[in-house]
Amino acid sequence: MRSSKFLLIFFVSIMVGMVNPALAQEKVVKMALKASDIRSLDPHYGTTTIDYACIDPMFNGLVRFKPEDINPEKIEPDLAERWDRSKDGLVWTFYLRKGVKFHKGYGEMTAEDVKFSLEKAANKATSGFAGDYAALAKVEALDKYTVRLTFKSAIPSVLGILTNYHGGYIVSKRAVEEKGDKFKVDPIGTGPFMLKEYIPKEKVVEVRNPDYFRGKSKLDRIELWFMPDASSREMAFRKGEIDIVEGEREQAWVNKMRQVPGTAIEIFGPGETLVVHFNMAKKPLDDIRVRRAICHAINIDELMKFLGPDVTEKLVSAIPMNYLGGTDKVPKYEFSPEKAKKLLTEAGYPKGLDLSMVITEMSDYRRPMEQVQEQLRRVGINLKMDVIAHSAFHEQIRKDVNPMVLYVCARFPTADPMLTQFYYSKSIVGTPTAITNFSHYNKIDDLIEKARVEPDAKKQKDIWAEAQKKIIEDAVALPLCITKFVFARKINVDLGYEMRSTLTLVTTIKETTDVRK
Repeated sequence: MRSSKFLLIFFVSIMVGMVNPALAQEKVVKMALKASDIRSLDPHYGTTTIDYACIDPMFNGLVRFKPEDINPEKIEPDLAERWDRSKDGLVWTFYLRKGVKFHKGYGEMTAEDVKFSLEKAANKATSGFAGDYAALAKVEALDKYTVRLTFKSAIPSVLGILTNYHGGYIVSKRAVEEKGDKFKVDPIGTGPFMLKEYIPKEKVVEVRNPDYFRGKSKLDRIELWFMPDASSREMAFRKGEIDIVEGEREQAWVNKMRQVPGTAIEIFGPGETLVVHFNMAKKPLDDIRVRRAICHAINIDELMKFLGPDVTEKLVSAIPMNYLGGTDKVPKYEFSPEKAKKLLTEAGYPKGLDLSMVITEMSDYRRPMEQVQEQLRRVGINLKMDVIAHSAFHEQIRKDVNPMVLYVCARFPTADPMLTQFYYSKSIVGTPTAITNFSHYNKIDDLIEKARVEPDAKKQKDIWAEAQKKIIEDAVALPLCITKFVFARKINVDLGYEMRSTLTLVTTIKETTDVRK
């Protein structure tokens, strides 16, 4: 009986394929990512790596990074065909592509949608990236296909805040107004893929946008699965249930997966900075001696050896060297348990001290922090870590609950975004203008503001370098290292481009991505 039922199912499957060859030949790529769920599919709210992975295939910006390169000098047109700027750099005019359609019948993308999107991105009530647009004075729709942006002051990169990244994505005005808060889980963009379904804590499914202005994508569907457990992701990949899997940023994982037949390993930049931020508003980290003791207690070389040479790079300052404005001319904290213990004693903690913090389940945070936890234990600092879901972690650290925050991130590759978001007083968490200043630092506002309007490139870099020197001197934060992104891919999946670097932080699926049978 069971055999007959199997034969019937098999026969029906064959007939369906014969009747509908397209169904039998559907091209699908399934990707597993190390997170338990998204935070938001609204591109102006999505701030986590899993959000970026799901959002990017569905949206465009006025301009874009090339799929394989984050070099700011290679930014190219996207929804805008071209642009002009005034001599003082305060007025920018963008001329839009005509005939670009939003998903699911939401009409043509026009200047009104661009105006609405940028004003939404600049509003802290409707965006997580409002701080990036602080200098934006107004946005005007001059006609159906022309948009003018006026800035209050010059900023390091206007095109940088208008790319297919963070607040630069363009949304449908009509869809946002109709859907309201539901837009966060039912977004409408112009990208090569559009949302089919979102199943919380399971997956996001996106299907081909038949009206994409660059041409129909080669894939019919992409599935982005939430799998925070590393062994589950690896097992699904080995079984052939997953085509692309986010890996562990550890040498052991890379070496192991290189031995799996039919597998390509992608290791790419720009990488994410691992920085421990010290909350100077909470005892005992209000004492610079305690902060410096922690800096001396952490063995960064040991940490990088644990993670592995293929997946790590040195980071000596708050800004990576490959960012515009990055420098290595900053003070260094040598690894010295003796100095750490001496400073703790001077601060009134001769027997050490206890600290507690929340940390995300994501191994990119948890595993390095476990190494730091063990290193601190050796000098008498007992660090208790409460492991929680990644989305909950992002909510909690913005509520100012931690004495220390390990934050892992990449930003637009100039010094200003990181300095502004992590070390500017208006970005202090718990304030009306909060972004990610977990340290409550307020000593370099003048340098950040001065660098933004400095027209001379060399002087601007010097100002940024001075700000970075001050951050390390004051032991506001301790840069640990940079970890590169690691993915394993079935060799029959052709990305359609050579992966070198991406601010999406994952192996991005584009309209050019294909599956070879």
